Amino acid sequence: MHLNLRDTDRLKICQQMGVTHAITGAPFRGIGRDQYTAAAKKLRADFEEAGFKIAGIEGHPVSFENIKLGLKGRDEEIKNTNAAIEALSNAGINMICYNFMAGLGWYRTTFGMPERGGAETSEFSFQDSKQQGFTEWGEVSEDKMWDNITYFLERVMPVAEKYNMKMALHPDDPPISPLRGIARICTSADNYRRILNITPSPMNGITFCQANFRAMGENIYDLAREFCESGKVFFVHFRDIEGDANRFHETFHDNGPTDMAKMLEIYSRSGFVGPIRPDHAPTMAGESKESKGYGMTGKVFAFGYMKGLMDARNIAYE
Repeated sequence: MHLNLRDTDRLKICQQMGVTHAITGAPFRGIGRDQYTAAAKKLRADFEEAGFKIAGIEGHPVSFENIKLGLKGRDEEIKNTNAAIEALSNAGINMICYNFMAGLGWYRTTFGMPERGGAETSEFSFQDSKQQGFTEWGEVSEDKMWDNITYFLERVMPVAEKYNMKMALHPDDPPISPLRGIARICTSADNYRRILNITPSPMNGITFCQANFRAMGENIYDLAREFCESGKVFFVHFRDIEGDANRFHETFHDNGPTDMAKMLEIYSRSGFVGPIRPDHAPTMAGESKESKGYGMTGKVFAFGYMKGLMDARNIAYE
């Protein structure tokens, strides 16, 4: 489960559900590189005191936008990234989920779409996104984005190898290019194969976000099997959508087109060993509409659903 120590209610709910491992953010913003190791060790100790083992870091551990856009300042961000890798490794944390969504991050055009029983979820429409114009960065080409990710991987993967840090690249969400003028390259299985071959390191891997690979139009069952068997899946986001990259909306975890039990069996039988967490749950009755896909009630439902499927299929977990 993705947890923040400041959210004591969510921590308590996770303790009550029997969650023992946490995904969290890095504690490095606003401090110097010489303080990274101490901050990482404190983060681990604080989570252990609360009863959780950190299974990985999700989100860029340091500022990352210049890296993704290829702007002045990216070399300093790469130095910070490499220092973060070393510090987290020294604290016994060995997985980072990051993305290469330049300028916009994960993106939706509508919130408040009705789901089952009046729950609210988010939607993306490529046609609607075109009405919103370019971002402040104007047009950024796919060639430029390929240059940027190559520059990054060539300078970071040797450090990741040295410190045994698994770098799990999340797909673009939505996986469509360009989006408001900015190209996206983590948008297909073939592009992922290309990225994995830029630096064919054992630390260069994937966050297998099911819904994004489904939106790409891929056969996610075969693809999950391929990437797991090759040892490239370091982290799984358990979620589902209805639609494709041009237009889709989030669903409850049991209310989309994916055979979720089959996905869990594939992970179990294809060599995946790592964290898996439910992601992007609809906002349910009584929750703040500000949660926008990250409300807790839907996550509790998703966690129970996922755990029930694994128990029913005799899939081991901890």
